[in-house]
Amino acid sequence: MNTEFFAALDALEKEKGIPKEYMMERVEAALVSAFKKEVGGSNVRIVMDPVKADVKVFKQLEIVEEVTDPTTQIGLIDIQKKSRRYKVGDVYEEEMKTKNFGRISAQTAKQVIIQGIREAERGIMIKEYEDKKEDIITAVVQKIDPTSGNAVVDTGTSYATLLKTEMLPGDRFNVGDHIKVFITEVRKETKGPLVTLSRTHSHFVKRLFELEVPEITDGVVVIKGITREAGYRTKIAVMSREEGVDPIGSCIGARGIRINGIMKELGNEKIDVIKYSEDVAEYVKAALSPATVNEVIFDGERSCRVIVEPDQLSLAIGKEGQNARLAARLTGCKIDIKTDRY
Repeated sequence: MNTEFFAALDALEKEKGIPKEYMMERVEAALVSAFKKEVGGSNVRIVMDPVKADVKVFKQLEIVEEVTDPTTQIGLIDIQKKSRRYKVGDVYEEEMKTKNFGRISAQTAKQVIIQGIREAERGIMIKEYEDKKEDIITAVVQKIDPTSGNAVVDTGTSYATLLKTEMLPGDRFNVGDHIKVFITEVRKETKGPLVTLSRTHSHFVKRLFELEVPEITDGVVVIKGITREAGYRTKIAVMSREEGVDPIGSCIGARGIRINGIMKELGNEKIDVIKYSEDVAEYVKAALSPATVNEVIFDGERSCRVIVEPDQLSLAIGKEGQNARLAARLTGCKIDIKTDRY
């Protein structure tokens, strides 16, 4: 039985990643709890030897002149019949035979061991998710709730829910679909990690660019800002740390291959890649792309009037003000778009 027990611990470590030492500690605690219940409150010491595949249990009794609690004490006269070396205050250990281990105690140990395995698994899951926080993973759709539209997905570690509110407007998933999701938050809960997934978060697009554009991965091109209205439009500001490297061209790729791949993942959401500038006026001009701006006049540190040609006005403002709104978020400026200076 002991050999099978240690073999099971080896299998847990190999298959589930639960350290053998951790489980031995949990099993030891379980056995101590169970044996104490069996023998009526005595102190118990467990000796586990994985090399010899051996488990020994010792009941510990305090040596006293006069016994008042036979479950925790033993008399000096009685113990000196075994050996004269014992004295009052010493602890005498008596090995207990595990074959006498009662059914109730065995059940107690089993429950504690199972709980230990569950806690270890939850700890491993939380660690794996925390390592992937603010990153993209590929998940498999397992179920679509017909009422809420929420999707239950298999992340490869456990199951998590992608809320309908965190999906793109054009997302239409089927069971078995492989989808990319962004892990925004990981919280430790009693029943396991609570993972928040999103496809609408602006950093979902940021991570797609980081994965798709080697120059960003290498740190040659830097993302300085990003703002998004999921499913409709994203504006992303980039700059190059090396002379001769075009940050916009790097993000777009030859014949648009890089940005097209990202847009396809986003359901053809429009993406404006603009060049970041320390010159706020130039930054505002670029942020209003695809419109052409004639002039930027500042009425305060972060408030400006933007002058455009009449035929550029609707383009600069965008549908329902979206282009101007995103440009303002990206630059941190209040933008008032005009066709003349006055």
